[in-house]
Amino acid sequence: MSKNNKIIDRESLPYRPCVGIMVLNADGLVWAGRRVKGKDLKNAPEGVTTGGWWQMPQGGIDDGEDPKLAALRELEEETAIKNVEVIAESKGWHNYDLPPELLGLAWKGRFRGQKQKWFVVRFSGADNEINLVPEDAKHNIEFDAWKWVAMDELVDLIVPFKRDVYAAVVDEFAHLAR
Repeated sequence: MSKNNKIIDRESLPYRPCVGIMVLNADGLVWAGRRVKGKDLKNAPEGVTTGGWWQMPQGGIDDGEDPKLAALRELEEETAIKNVEVIAESKGWHNYDLPPELLGLAWKGRFRGQKQKWFVVRFSGADNEINLVPEDAKHNIEFDAWKWVAMDELVDLIVPFKRDVYAAVVDEFAHLAR
């Protein structure tokens, strides 16, 4: 069901092409940001939204954009982080479906979920480089707080409907944190 009580055929909707970025610091800790509740989700029930949950940076791939370049762009837009080196890319794409409560709300109802290509970057800057408030008015604030976490603690911080993807990403890249 959507917000206007129309039945939405999940199977008829595509996945949104997206990138995810795992940022590792010199100690092998992972950057996690606490999500603000997006404007498109203001009518969503509490607990199923991304507001208050933690996640790694992620975002859409523009038409014709190279996924690696999209990852670096999204990372900078959401966190201001620039001092990174890409050290890994996921072997494949990871999909997740939105829960029924968000179908028809997120991304203006155009997608059933996301298919994500994940990248791991090594952060070589200082923590004071990180700025969650965009310098231009074109981008919304994605996070209201951030922290470094151990990779084995990450999945439990994530909104439940994304946890399978995060578990797969952690499994694929755990060796890079050691």
